[in-house]
Amino acid sequence: MDEHPPDDPGGGRPDGTDASWRAVREVALVFLKLGAIAFGGPAAHTAMMRDELVRRRRWVSDERFVDLMGATNLIPGPNSTELAIHLGFDRARGRGLLAAGLCFILPAALMVTALAWAYVTYGSTPAAEGLLYGIVPVVIAVIAHALFGLLRTVLTTVWLGVLTVAALAAYLLGVNELLILASGALLAAAVHLLRRSAGLHGLLAAPLLMAGGQPLFGDPTGGQLAQLFLTMLKIGSVLYGSGYVLLAFLQGDFVDRLGWITSGQLIDAVSIGQVTPGPVFTTATFIGYLIAGPIGAFLATVAIFLPSFVFVGLLTKITDRLRSTAWTSALLDGLNATALALMAGVSYQLARTAIVDPLTTAIAVIALVLLWKTTINNAWLIAGGAAVGLAHTLLT
Repeated sequence: MDEHPPDDPGGGRPDGTDASWRAVREVALVFLKLGAIAFGGPAAHTAMMRDELVRRRRWVSDERFVDLMGATNLIPGPNSTELAIHLGFDRARGRGLLAAGLCFILPAALMVTALAWAYVTYGSTPAAEGLLYGIVPVVIAVIAHALFGLLRTVLTTVWLGVLTVAALAAYLLGVNELLILASGALLAAAVHLLRRSAGLHGLLAAPLLMAGGQPLFGDPTGGQLAQLFLTMLKIGSVLYGSGYVLLAFLQGDFVDRLGWITSGQLIDAVSIGQVTPGPVFTTATFIGYLIAGPIGAFLATVAIFLPSFVFVGLLTKITDRLRSTAWTSALLDGLNATALALMAGVSYQLARTAIVDPLTTAIAVIALVLLWKTTINNAWLIAGGAAVGLAHTLLT
C-alpha cells in the first residue's frame, strides 16, 4: 500500500487549516485510545500501533512503519512512545507530533497518579491480578500477530533472516539489548560496505551507549521540585534500554544518592508502571507523587518524557535520508532485523509467565484467530480478556 503524498489533506500532511486540525484531532483520538489499552510493554505497544495504523487505518505502509521503529532505537528514551510521536508527525506534522505523544502518555499518567494517591493514602495499591490474568494473553496474541506480519517486510534476504535468528539467540542468552541493536546495525552496514567496497567510503555512525525515605510532599521546597525535575530530565535524556535500565537509574538517583524513597517504594513504583497501560516510564509519575504529591507527579512526567519530543523532532529531519544511500539503508535494515528479534524475545518471555493454564492458552489462541481472520479492534479483545480475567478471579 502506498503512503499518502505530502500534499494530500486526507493523507497525513494536510495543507489547509481545517484539514490540518481534522488530522490532528484524528491523531489525538487514536493515540488516546491506544494509551488507554496498551498493556504489556514496548513490544505490545508497537504491535498495537501496527495493528491500528498499518492494518486497520492504513496510515503508513509496513515498510515505513519498520523504518520508524528501527530509527527510534537510535535515540534515548522510551521507544514505543517515540514511535507514537513519530507516527503522529507523519500524519499531521508538528501538531500531530505533540498530539500523539501527549495523548499516548496521558491515560497512563492519570492512572498512575490515582494509584499513587491510593498507595500513599492506604499503604498499598489496588489489586490488578484478575485483570492482568485475562489481558496479558491477549497482548501476547497481538504481538504474535504483528510479528508474523512484519516478518515479510523486514526479512527480505536470507542474510537478514540469519541476523534476526542470531540476535534472538543473543537476547535469550542474556546479551544486553543495546549491544544487540548496535551490533546488528553496524554488522549489516559493514557487510554492505564489504560487498560494495569499490568506490565507497565514509564513517559508520553508531548509537551512543550510555551504558529509608518517606513521601516528602508535606512540604516540598522549590529546590526539591527543581532537583526532581532536573534529575528526571537527565534520565529521559540519556537512558537507552528497557525498564530494567530505568530501574537502575532510579535506584542510583532517588534511593542511593538523594534518599527520597526506599528500595521497596521503588519496586512498587516499577510494578505500577508495568501493570498500567501505556509507557513504562510513567513509573516516574508514581515516584514524583511520592516525593512531592500531584505537582511532583506532573513535573516528573513532563521531565522524563520531554527529551523524547525533542529527539523525535530532530529525528524526523533525518529518517527519510536513511534510505537515500545504500550503506545507511543497510544499517537500517540491520537495525530493523535486530529490533524484530528483541520484540520476539520479549514476547516469548512474557508468554512463559502469562500463559500458565488451559484458560489463558484459550484466551491467547482465540484472540490470535480473531486478529488473523477479522479486522476487530484490539480494544475489544483487551476488554474481553479483562472480563474473563475478572470473572475467573471472582469464581475461584
